[in-house]
Amino acid sequence: MLTVVIALGSLVLYFVAYHTYGRYLARRIFRIEPERLAPSEEFNDGVDYVPSRRELVFGHHFTSIAGTGPIVGPAVAVVWGWVPALIWVLVGSIFMGAVHDFGSLIISMRHKGRTIADLASDVVTPTTRVLFLLVVLVGLWIVLAVFGLVIATIFKLYPSSILPNILQVPIAVALGMWMRRGGSLLIGTVVAVVLMYGSIVLSANYEWAQITLSPVITNVISPVGFWTLVLLAYVFLASVLPVQTLLQPRDYINSHQLLIAMGLLVIGLVVAHPPMVAEAVRLRPEPARPGGFVPPFVPFLFVTIACGAISGFHCLVASGCSSRQLKTEADAPMVGYGAMLTEGFLAVLVILACCAGIGMGTFDPTLLTPIPASPALGHEYASVGGTLTGVVAWQHHYATWGGEAGLGSMLAPFVIGSANMIESIGVSHALAVAIMGVFVASFAATTLDSATRLQRYVIAELAGARPDNLCSASVCGSCGCSVRGLASGTRCPECNADLRRPERAPQSRLAGVVGNRYVATSIAVLTAGALALSDAPSVGLTRAGMGGLILWPVFGATNQLLGGLALLVITVWLVRRRIPAWATAIPMAFMLGMTGWAIVGLMQQFLLPLSSGEPVKWHLVVVSALMLVLELWIVIEGVRVLGSRSARTPTSAQGA
Repeated sequence: MLTVVIALGSLVLYFVAYHTYGRYLARRIFRIEPERLAPSEEFNDGVDYVPSRRELVFGHHFTSIAGTGPIVGPAVAVVWGWVPALIWVLVGSIFMGAVHDFGSLIISMRHKGRTIADLASDVVTPTTRVLFLLVVLVGLWIVLAVFGLVIATIFKLYPSSILPNILQVPIAVALGMWMRRGGSLLIGTVVAVVLMYGSIVLSANYEWAQITLSPVITNVISPVGFWTLVLLAYVFLASVLPVQTLLQPRDYINSHQLLIAMGLLVIGLVVAHPPMVAEAVRLRPEPARPGGFVPPFVPFLFVTIACGAISGFHCLVASGCSSRQLKTEADAPMVGYGAMLTEGFLAVLVILACCAGIGMGTFDPTLLTPIPASPALGHEYASVGGTLTGVVAWQHHYATWGGEAGLGSMLAPFVIGSANMIESIGVSHALAVAIMGVFVASFAATTLDSATRLQRYVIAELAGARPDNLCSASVCGSCGCSVRGLASGTRCPECNADLRRPERAPQSRLAGVVGNRYVATSIAVLTAGALALSDAPSVGLTRAGMGGLILWPVFGATNQLLGGLALLVITVWLVRRRIPAWATAIPMAFMLGMTGWAIVGLMQQFLLPLSSGEPVKWHLVVVSALMLVLELWIVIEGVRVLGSRSARTPTSAQGA
């Protein structure tokens, strides 16, 4: 019953945290003002700035932040034991991750919906803005290249997940049209979710509904490369289309589909109540190969589990997307704080699936002879016909450090363990696996399309284009009268000018070109595709598609560095307004310290081959060193500003 206590206890803890600490942050720290005009209303352009119901924004925000991060991170980190992973998820999500997301959302709404990296120029220094944007650019570049690989891997391992993910697009477009024509949100939601799960049942039970690639395609390009290119084409469209056309409704129906899957996991856990078969604490796991490197528990636990505890990627979604859609600051606690707690609960379920659900059985066709039962926990478990159960099943996946074993082996314990628990409530094995395969691929896809949109913003901001230069409906561009609060698409009451195309502020030619959403998105997609297929010259196009993994070893540290830097910007923002900043300063110091420590550890790992005369991956050494320099530089800028007199007095440029 320990697993049931952990699941239900975590759920209660998150509920209490939302209504206590979350409320305290909203009232005392971030001081939300429901009557303040939101950027979505002030700059409504019908594309990025779109006033939306908080249920829609929550769905978009939750599915964007909860990619494969809260799955892969815990699924790898439990090799150090389930207790450290669980403690970090619970403490990190409540006191660090949710605070980070909430703060990023609020200060972006106070600064015209600009990304937190861009507004670092006003809050800290102009130099900080450029440095921050460079870190973001690298992080999102890796996300775009690798998350396409994640989805392609899921499609390869679980073919029943392909059709449901494809059908999500027309279902989402239809839901968006239904909503824009005034249709009932409840009816639209029910129909969309039924269609979604209907497609999963269809694909799980009929082989003809499972898509396989023709040899005509696979003889030219690898399946991973093919799906990566298809996904990049999709995210291009998702990024340039108005947010309410595809991105928002797709994420909304995905959120319901995924919450239902989480509900099935909880019910299956209660019914099956599998015992924990993982070790509670194991701080020194064995390397996967002789002479291999096993990261130390501290600080690498805190960069391995990112999403689910705290993730820098979230500050970009909160400030770059969600802040441009909320109609009022009153909705910010639910989206900024509540969505992160929901993701934390998902991470708890992942830990339970990998440490208890996996013990219900995992199949390995290579096992021709039975494996003796392990007496470690006093249970009689063994392999029967290639099926491992109990402690043996967990050790099959976690006997050694699996961080270098590939994406498939990282995701398998969660998919198998979750499917085992869902099967306990009478769902067939094929359907359970299909549900979890779609679950993982859908999370990755919603992160991928949001990351593309964010990369578009970052590229435009680096070129000098800013949201307040791209659209402004606070005054009429023709006669200059105030039109604050009027929706874009209406006409000026004084001169009848079209408010959808207000007069733009002057900007450079480069900003004007790169700031175009089609150009910026093309740059984001093409560079991501180039990274994903960068291994083609060495392995050939028929085996290419793994190029994103070239930089994957530094992604965890880069992502967590973003989190620490975002907390730094939020802390400076609070101090300048004479607001107590301990709630953000403590997590900031912790994350920057752990991230810097981890980056140094990574550099040592990357330089290990020097002692044996093997080739060194200098690109990883260079990127790690660059991240460390950027971190130290930005911290120095922040400390310098906090120590100056200007830190005590907010200026008009910084917003209220």
